Amino acid sequence: MNGIDGIDAHWLWAALGLALLTAEMLVPGVFLLWFGLAALATAVLVFATDPSLPVQIVSFSFLALIFAYSAKRFVTDRPIASSDPLLNNRAARLVGEVAVVSLPLDGGRGRVRLGDSEWQAEGPDLPLGERVRVTGTRGTVLLVERSSGPVIEIRKNPADDAAGDQRL
Repeated sequence: MNGIDGIDAHWLWAALGLALLTAEMLVPGVFLLWFGLAALATAVLVFATDPSLPVQIVSFSFLALIFAYSAKRFVTDRPIASSDPLLNNRAARLVGEVAVVSLPLDGGRGRVRLGDSEWQAEGPDLPLGERVRVTGTRGTVLLVERSSGPVIEIRKNPADDAAGDQRL
């Protein structure tokens, strides 16, 4: 069956398949791959049987669904194991670390300084400078408990008071 301008339909399907596979290499994700493979399979089908255009479109659609569903099943059955599962979860990486209360925990909420960052924190009421251990996270809020060790004196920056810094 001839396609456009005398070009055989199987060549058009093959070109579409190769274009989709090329696009798959240029865009993130693994989605166009299955449409590209379906187009190549349709090219083989059209070369072997020479069906009408509606049959070609239906077979392409059917093959694309089969390939995409099979890939989804394959990927969910074999998840990729990460060597560092907390790589993109910075708060969870802090569990077990010791921090210092930078804004007193009053009513169970305050702020703690850990390294060069300040984090919102929840835990028992604690005074300024108290050492705390991170026991968990709730989103980007650190869950803390009192830790043994000396209380650290924290001096407030007078510029913060002048600017009306509301930290919580």
